[in-house]
Amino acid sequence: MIVRTGLTGPFPRSEALVAATRDLDRGRVTPEVVEDLYGRTEAEVVALERRLGFTTITGGYLRSADLFRPFAETWEGFTVGPLTRWFETNTFYRQPILHAPPERVPGAIAARLPPALRADPARAGVLVPGPYTFAGLLENRSGEAEEALVHRLGRLLAEEVRELAGAGYATFQFTEPLLVDRPPERALAEAVVAAYAAIRASAGSATTLVWTYGADAVPAFPLLDRLPVGIVGVDLAETDWEAIPSSAERRGLGLGVVDPRTTLVEEAADVVRIVHALKERRRPSVVWLGPGGPLDLVPWEPATRKLHLLPAAQQMLSREGGGGP
Repeated sequence: MIVRTGLTGPFPRSEALVAATRDLDRGRVTPEVVEDLYGRTEAEVVALERRLGFTTITGGYLRSADLFRPFAETWEGFTVGPLTRWFETNTFYRQPILHAPPERVPGAIAARLPPALRADPARAGVLVPGPYTFAGLLENRSGEAEEALVHRLGRLLAEEVRELAGAGYATFQFTEPLLVDRPPERALAEAVVAAYAAIRASAGSATTLVWTYGADAVPAFPLLDRLPVGIVGVDLAETDWEAIPSSAERRGLGLGVVDPRTTLVEEAADVVRIVHALKERRRPSVVWLGPGGPLDLVPWEPATRKLHLLPAAQQMLSREGGGGP
C-alpha cells in the first residue's frame, strides 16, 4: 500500500496578502505590488509543500476566487452570477449562470492554472470542479436537463484532462462536495458514472481523484465505489471512518485527516490507527492523506502547523511497513 499526501483545496492567504488585496480595492497600492506579493506567497506555499514531501504541488490556489470562476469566465455559454452562499457556511461563491449548452475554449483553463503548477506540471495537483457539483450549483437557464448537463460537463472536463495530460500534468482532483451533501439517485447517478467514465478514458496514466467533503460520505459509498477513478476521498471530520463499508476491490482511498474547521492539531498516531483499520477493511492500493476540504478558513500559521501531521503519519506508516513514497 502506497501512502501519498497533498493539499485537497485552497490554502489560506497570508495576512500580508489579505491586507494588500484590500488596499488594492481601496486604491492604496498598485496591481504590480499585489502581483509581486502573490508570487512570493505562492513560492512560500510551494516551499512548504516540498519541505513536507507532498506528492503534489499546488501553490495553495491563492488566486482562486472560487471553484467555478475559471470555467464561468472562460467557457462559452456562461456568465458570472451573484454572490451565493457555499452550502451551510459563511463563505460565498459567484454562481455561474448557464445560458446555453456550454463549450470549452481550448487552452483557456491551462492559462488560468497557478504559476506554480505551470512551472512543474508533472508534480502539479490540478483542482477542478466535479461534473455533478458543477451542474448542481450553477443556475441553469440553458433548458438542458440536469442529467444531460452532467453528461456534457463530464465530456468537457474530459477534454480538459486530455489537453492538460498532453502537456505533462499527471494528477487531477475533481472536487465533489455535492455528491455527499445531496447524493444523486437513479438516472442522475448513472449520469455521474458516465461522466467519470469519459474522464477516465481521457486521463490515460494520470492519477484521478474525486474528493468529497462537508457531509457524511457513508450514504454515498454505493455510488462512490462505482466511480471509475483512481482514488475517492472523504472528509473524516464529517464521516465516521468506522462506518465506511468494506470493499473487495483494490482501489485508492483518500482520507481527509486534517480538519479544516479547527486550529487544533490532530495526532499522527490516530491517523495511523485509522489507516490500519481501513487497510484491513478496504484493501486500498493507495491511501491519500490530506485536509478534509479547503483550509482557507484557518489562518496561515495554524494551517501550516496542521499540515505537519501528514508527513508524520506517512513516516510512521512507512516505518511499520504500511506506507510508501
